[in-house]
Amino acid sequence: MAGLLCIVFGCAASGLSERLSVGGFTASGTPSARAEAWATRFGADRPELVLVLRPSRRALDSPAVQAAGRRITERLAAERGVSRARSYWTEADGALRSADGRSALVLADLSGSETDTARTAQRLVPRYTEHGSLFAVRATGPAWSLAQSTEQARTDLVRAELIAAPLTFAILALAFRSLAAALLPVVVGGLSAVGALAVLRVLTAVTDVSVFAVNLVGALGFGLAVDYALFIVARFREERARGLVPRAAAQASVATAGRTVAVSAGTVTAALAALLVFPFSFLRSMAYAGMAVVVLAALTAVVVLPAVLACWGPRVESLDPLARVRWAPPPTIGRDSPLWRAVARAVTRRPLWWGAACMLLLTVMVLPFGHGRLGLADERILPTGVEAHATADLVRREWGTPPEGTLAVVLPRADPDVDKAALDAYGRRLSALPGVRGAVTVTGRYVGGRRVGEARPQRALPDPRAHPRTPPPDRRGRGTVATVSMVPDPQSERAADLVHAVRGLPSPGPGHVAGWSAQVVDARDALTSRLPLAAALIVAGTMTVVFWFTRSVVIPLKVLAVAALSLTAALGGIVHVFQDGHLHWLVGDFTATGTLDMTIPLLLFSVAFGLSVDYELFLLSRIQEHYRATGNNTEAVVHGIARTGRLFTAAALAVAVAMGALASSGVLLLKELGFGLALAVVVDATAVRGVLVPAVMRLAGRANWWAPARTRSPRHRRPRGPQPLADPDTSAPASAPVGPGQPPAAPPPTPAQAPQQ
Repeated sequence: MAGLLCIVFGCAASGLSERLSVGGFTASGTPSARAEAWATRFGADRPELVLVLRPSRRALDSPAVQAAGRRITERLAAERGVSRARSYWTEADGALRSADGRSALVLADLSGSETDTARTAQRLVPRYTEHGSLFAVRATGPAWSLAQSTEQARTDLVRAELIAAPLTFAILALAFRSLAAALLPVVVGGLSAVGALAVLRVLTAVTDVSVFAVNLVGALGFGLAVDYALFIVARFREERARGLVPRAAAQASVATAGRTVAVSAGTVTAALAALLVFPFSFLRSMAYAGMAVVVLAALTAVVVLPAVLACWGPRVESLDPLARVRWAPPPTIGRDSPLWRAVARAVTRRPLWWGAACMLLLTVMVLPFGHGRLGLADERILPTGVEAHATADLVRREWGTPPEGTLAVVLPRADPDVDKAALDAYGRRLSALPGVRGAVTVTGRYVGGRRVGEARPQRALPDPRAHPRTPPPDRRGRGTVATVSMVPDPQSERAADLVHAVRGLPSPGPGHVAGWSAQVVDARDALTSRLPLAAALIVAGTMTVVFWFTRSVVIPLKVLAVAALSLTAALGGIVHVFQDGHLHWLVGDFTATGTLDMTIPLLLFSVAFGLSVDYELFLLSRIQEHYRATGNNTEAVVHGIARTGRLFTAAALAVAVAMGALASSGVLLLKELGFGLALAVVVDATAVRGVLVPAVMRLAGRANWWAPARTRSPRHRRPRGPQPLADPDTSAPASAPVGPGQPPAAPPPTPAQAPQQ
C-alpha cells in the first residue's frame, strides 16, 4: 500500500519544477510595493536586467561602436518579455558610462512577475553575452540573479542529497546496529517527501511556491523521518525486550511513542503556520512545504512504520554492519546509556551550578544576535564567481551608484509645465538631504541644494498594456518623477534614515517613494508589526499542546523559555558567521554583506523551535511515565535522560547531517538555513536536553507536575503506592510475560522508600 501511495504521489508531483516561483523576498502590500507600480508606469523602476558592454578594440564613442550599441539596444527592446530597453547610446546619459570611459550599460525592463522576468533573463542572457568581435558582454540585475539562484539551488539540492544520504545512513546503521533498521527512516522520509512534493504541486495552482521549498522538503522531511523512526523503533525494541510479539510490540509503540509523534507533529506544524502571518510569499510557500512534510512524516511514522515493524519482526535486528569486529556487546538504542545516566546524576546533584554554567554558555552564544541587522537578499547570495554577482561588483566599482542605490519619487499629480517652480524647489531640497549624492527632476539636476545642469527629457509613459497591474494615469496632472542618487549602502541604517527623510519632505502633491532601500525599510516594518502576532500564535499553540500532553502548568512555561533561549543562541551563531563573516573554513566561501536576509531568521526559528519542542516532548514522555510510576521527580529525570540520551545523540547527528548538508550550498540563504538548523539541533540535543532541562526540572521538583485538580485527567493523576515500571532494565509489568532468559526482577521501590529530592 505504501509503495502504491509513493507511486501516486510521484505522479501527482510531476511537472512541479516548471511551476515553482522565484523571489518573494520583498513584502507585499507595503507603500514601497505600491510605489513600485507607479514607478513601473513612469519608467523609473529598477531595471530587471543590466548588460555591461565593453568594446574590444574601438572607443566607446566611435561611430561603429555607437551604431552597434544602438542596434543591440533596439534588438533587446524588441524581444518577447522586454517592455523597454535603454542604453548609453540611445539616452545620451553620461550616468550609463563607466568612470574609466571604456564600458557602458544597457538597461532592460522586463514584464511580468519575478518568475516571468527570471525566465526571460534565462532565455535572453546567453544570446547577448556571447563574445563577439566588437563587444564583451556581461549580465547582472535582479532577474538574472534570481535565474542563477534557482539553477544553483537545484544543483545544490542534488549535492546535498549525495552528501547527506550516505552519512546519515551510516549514522543510523551504527545507532541501530542493523542495516535493516537503518532503512526504516528512508521509508518514512521518502514517502513523506514525495507526498509533500505532490501537495506543493497542487498548491502551485492557487498560490506561488518557492523553488527553495523543494530544498526544505528534502532536508526537513528526512530529518523528521530520522527522529520519528528512531523514537518508534526504540520503543518497539523495548516492547520486544519485554517479551511481546512483533504485532503487539508495534501496537504498543504506536500507543506510546506514536502518540508523542502525533503531538510533536502538531507542535511543529503550529510553529510553521505562524509564518503565514508575514507578507512574504517566500515564507508562506516554505510554511506550506514544511507543514505538508511534517504531517506526512507523522502519518507515515504512525501508520506505515508499525506495519513494517510487525511484518519484519526479528528481521529488524538483522545485518549488523560491525558484528564481526565487535569485542563486546554493543550499546543499543532503546536501553539506558551509562554515560548519559552519569551526566544526569551529576546535574541533578548540583542543579544550580550546572544550570548556571549552561545558561552562561548559551548567553555567550546569544551575544552576537544583539547586533544582528536584517536586510533583503540580492545578487550577493550567489558565489562571487557567478556572473550575476561578479558583474554587479563591477558595476559598483565602475559606476559608484548601482541601480539599487537610487530612489524614485513618483509625483502623479504634479504637472511638469504648471509646477516648474515647485519642482525646482523640491529638487533643491532633495539634493540637500544628508546622504544624497544628487537629485534629478524635470527642471534640472541638483547637488548640495544647488541646480548644476539641465535635466534629461523625461521618458514617455509606457504602453499600459505592457504593465496591466500599474495604476491608471492621474487626471489632475501628467505626473513626473524625481530621482535621488544616494551615497550610503542601500541596506544600511543611513539609507533607511534617508528614505524616511524623503518621505517626510514636502512635495508637489502626493509622492510615492520607490527603490530598493524603500523596500528594505517597509519589509522591516512589516516584519516587526507582524512579529507579536506570530509569537502569540507560537506561544498559544505550544502552551496548549504541551499542557494537554503533560497536564502541567509549569512545564509548558519551561518548554517555551528553554526553547527560546537555545534558539536565540542559534541565531547568534548565524549572525557571528554570516553577518560578521567568520568561520569560512567551516561553511565555505560566501560574501558577508553585513546583514541577514530577514526571512531566514524567521524560517530558522520556526523550524528549529518545532524540532526543539519535538525533542522536549519525547524526553518529557519518558520522564512523566517514570514519575507516574514512582512519584520520585529526581529519579524520573535521571531515568528519562538515561533512556533517551543515546537516542537524542543519534537523532541529533543524523538531523544535523541532513540539515547541515544545505550549508554546502552556494546560495547564501540555504547555507544560513542549513548551518543554523544544524547548530540549533546539536545545541538543543546536548547542552539543553542533557544539562539545562534536567537542572531546571530538578530545581522545580514536584512543582513540575502541578496543575489545577479540575484539569487533570485520570490518566495523568499520579497513583498512590508503588506502580509497575514499563522498563526492561528494572522489571516487567505483571500483565506482560518476562522475556526468555530474563529472571524476575524485584518490585520497584515505593515513593516512601525511594530517595526524595
